[in-house]
Amino acid sequence: MCLLGDNMKIESIKLKNFRAFQNVEMKDIPNFCVIVGANGTGKSTLLNVFGFLRDAYKSNIHTALTRLGGNRGFQEVRSRDQNGDIEIEIKFRENPKSPLATYYISINEVGGQPIIKREILKYRRGSKGQPWKYLDFSEGEGEAVTNELDSDITTESQLQRSKQKLKSPDILAIKGLSQFEQFPVVKALGELIENWHISDFHISLARPERESGYAEHLSSEGENLSNVTQYIFQRHKKIFDKILLSLKERVPGINKVDVKTTEDGRVLLRFHDGAFKDPFLSRYVSDGTIKMLAYLLLLYDPRPHPLLCVEEPENQLYPKLLWEIAEEFRGYAKRGGQVFVSTHSPDFLNATKLEEVFWLVKDNGYTKIKCASEDEQLKRFIDSGDQMGYLWKQGFFEGVDPM
Repeated sequence: MCLLGDNMKIESIKLKNFRAFQNVEMKDIPNFCVIVGANGTGKSTLLNVFGFLRDAYKSNIHTALTRLGGNRGFQEVRSRDQNGDIEIEIKFRENPKSPLATYYISINEVGGQPIIKREILKYRRGSKGQPWKYLDFSEGEGEAVTNELDSDITTESQLQRSKQKLKSPDILAIKGLSQFEQFPVVKALGELIENWHISDFHISLARPERESGYAEHLSSEGENLSNVTQYIFQRHKKIFDKILLSLKERVPGINKVDVKTTEDGRVLLRFHDGAFKDPFLSRYVSDGTIKMLAYLLLLYDPRPHPLLCVEEPENQLYPKLLWEIAEEFRGYAKRGGQVFVSTHSPDFLNATKLEEVFWLVKDNGYTKIKCASEDEQLKRFIDSGDQMGYLWKQGFFEGVDPM
């Protein structure tokens, strides 16, 4: 049985020298995790951790650092005034009954070039004892276990390790080894990271007409919105009907959405208002309508992403819809895809539960992470009937002025 699957849940994240996070640990992360904080505390940076790992897997550490830190790359991403490695550690499970696994990388520079100083994947096979290392690499060289799925293994000494050397020390070992069937756990972890979705949706990119093409999943920036709508409409009609019903309930006047391909191969996304004979093209409908459709396509994806990150979903949406969007995110998380959301909106926060909320505060120039469920005052307020958004707006999140 493979260690990883569609129901993976990240339980904790530990960061050292990653931008504003000089040394933090985020524990007991729920399936639906909401992050709040004042401007500049690092909400985007926390979500960027997932995008950074995905970019590093798809390309290499040098490219991922450049995308996040610009021309200064490593020096810009490493916490200011720090000299140590950038370190990321993620602990996760396939499902509640699976063993806790740990994936760790540390990054630094040698001769002005970023390299992966250490990369480890480990988990415990039994109920007791220390975790076994299934992958351990340093600066492009290391070992990986080839028989980790054998059911008759009872001790770590029975594991068979294969020595490997990567083409470059800035390539993730899980990327290099995931191409080979003999490393199934490594391959599964790589595929998982590759399929994380970090939303950077731009309405201006989603509106224009596109050439006809095949697209199963909404892209990070949403420029393939019409192609994905066409795919869901043609291949998954029942799901499309659910999306349309949800859209009709939330956007007054909309009673139909369809896609038309023109003779010159362009895909037109059309919205029908019952009061008018002719449909509206996507470039004429409101920002909120476009964004709501995009979220519903994302949340009702026939093959959900194992991890979904969304920044400030409240933008362009009517405040009364935010409670329903929060419920949609929670439903997605229950179906097997973990969700991380950052927000400034009290209306969105009012739909959250105490155990779902974390907030960020500055401390001597760096950021700390606080868990709402560990704050006794917030617990008492929630137990007496208050809502998270009202408490946030009134300043009861210690160390943060929401205004």
